[in-house]
Amino acid sequence: MKYEFSSRAHTLLSSPLLSIRKETRRGTLISLAEELPAEELFPLSLLSEAASTVISTDASALQYGEPEGYGPLREWLTGDWLRSKGVAVADGGVLLTTGSQQAIDLLSRVYIDPGDHVLVENPTSPGILQALRMQGAVIIPVQGDGDGLLPDHLRRTIRSYRPKMLFAAPSFTNPSGVLWSLARRQEILELCISHNVLIVEDDSYGDLHFQRSEGHPSKRYPTLYALENVSEGGHVLYIGSFSKTVAPALRTGWAAGSRELIGMMAAAKQMADWQSSSLNQRLLHHLLSVSAFDLREHIALLNREYNTRLKLMAELLKRPAWKSSVYDMPSGGMFLWVSLPEGLDAMALLRAALLKGVAFLPGPLCSVSGGSDRIRLNFSHPGRDELLLGMNLMSEAVTEFTARS
Repeated sequence: MKYEFSSRAHTLLSSPLLSIRKETRRGTLISLAEELPAEELFPLSLLSEAASTVISTDASALQYGEPEGYGPLREWLTGDWLRSKGVAVADGGVLLTTGSQQAIDLLSRVYIDPGDHVLVENPTSPGILQALRMQGAVIIPVQGDGDGLLPDHLRRTIRSYRPKMLFAAPSFTNPSGVLWSLARRQEILELCISHNVLIVEDDSYGDLHFQRSEGHPSKRYPTLYALENVSEGGHVLYIGSFSKTVAPALRTGWAAGSRELIGMMAAAKQMADWQSSSLNQRLLHHLLSVSAFDLREHIALLNREYNTRLKLMAELLKRPAWKSSVYDMPSGGMFLWVSLPEGLDAMALLRAALLKGVAFLPGPLCSVSGGSDRIRLNFSHPGRDELLLGMNLMSEAVTEFTARS
């Protein structure tokens, strides 16, 4: 039979992300490509105890649940955790999702029509670009610098395209690791409010916030959602995830915002999967609220270790193979966004690196257009020894590629 897929479905099949992820599943390959936390830091014993307790205590843990998500976990999330970030959510204003990617997908389904203009940071998350392309959006990049999006360019872009939405990650943008300044956050928020543009604020990496040096913590800024401080009819949808801070396989993220937005996304979720795993959400709630696990202490542990791995990667980028490469050291997140030495092409270098047994994410997958001279390197997942070996193999690939060129 000849299958006639929709025209937009081919954007999924043609994505190089599929082949990269397939390659990185090989047991012998070192991946610096994916958005993965460190497995050796998962709270395994406490997760095991939570799973045993939840399943043995209440059979309803294995039953269908509410499309909006497990009520006690929503209450925990909107209580002390989000309030500590200055995020106040009205009743019915939060939806638990299968990771933050599903929150992006659901909103795109209910808010974007084919041909709608949507603004993104450039570079931005590959997952955001995939979701928008699947909906037929016209994606418009907005220029930025080390402090965030450039207000003047955003203003001109809004006037030219009349966009419906802006996707942004002000705290450690994927992949660049940029932390928007407070002034830039306020300017961007005011611009979007004045032009009635919905902001989707992805804070999935916001807790991975490193101390730059001993006794000198890096700066922290309020979220755009907190700055607007409007729980009904606001211009910001705030999304996040436990995948980067607890464990990805729990597949628990959230969207918080106006009840009107959340209600429409919940309706779309019922069509997609009815609910995210009730068992996983109960397990997570037990871990966070009943067990000895302290999420803040765990995040502090992650940040100390990830900061060490980031510094190790930066040291390895000082080797001769990387001469003339450029990058800015982030103060958080999971990635280094590296400008390649002159003459190197990211996609061609990836093919050479895969033959060596190491993978990275090429810049074009993070960009609306261009990016062939950039690569994204993940420093959070590989252990220190694996990171050292992976960067050694990368250096070999760069050296050999340069010699052939």
